[in-house]
Amino acid sequence: MKHNFLQLEAEVFRVLKTIFDPEIPVNIYDLGLIYEVDVDDYNNCDIKMTLTAPNCPVADDLVKEVHDKSAAVEGIEKVTVDLVFEPAWDKSMMSEEAQLELGML
Repeated sequence: MKHNFLQLEAEVFRVLKTIFDPEIPVNIYDLGLIYEVDVDDYNNCDIKMTLTAPNCPVADDLVKEVHDKSAAVEGIEKVTVDLVFEPAWDKSMMSEEAQLELGML
């Protein structure tokens, strides 16, 4: 089955919304930890993400889960996850839904 990159990006976003920071009951997408998802013409997926704190104890687990779940999307050939800390994450990056969930609005 042929996929276009927009369908693949949408599916990657869908699976990213199933990944939760174990310390916060909100998915990593709504937390604002996913900065960029880019699927190229060859169905390779590059993801730029951050963490709520550079010394996050589950950093390796979260990056691995992002990689593995994105790589499992049908049609994706290769996944690269870049862990970045610029710009630094802050609470304003959270979706309104996440802020409501956490009682911040």
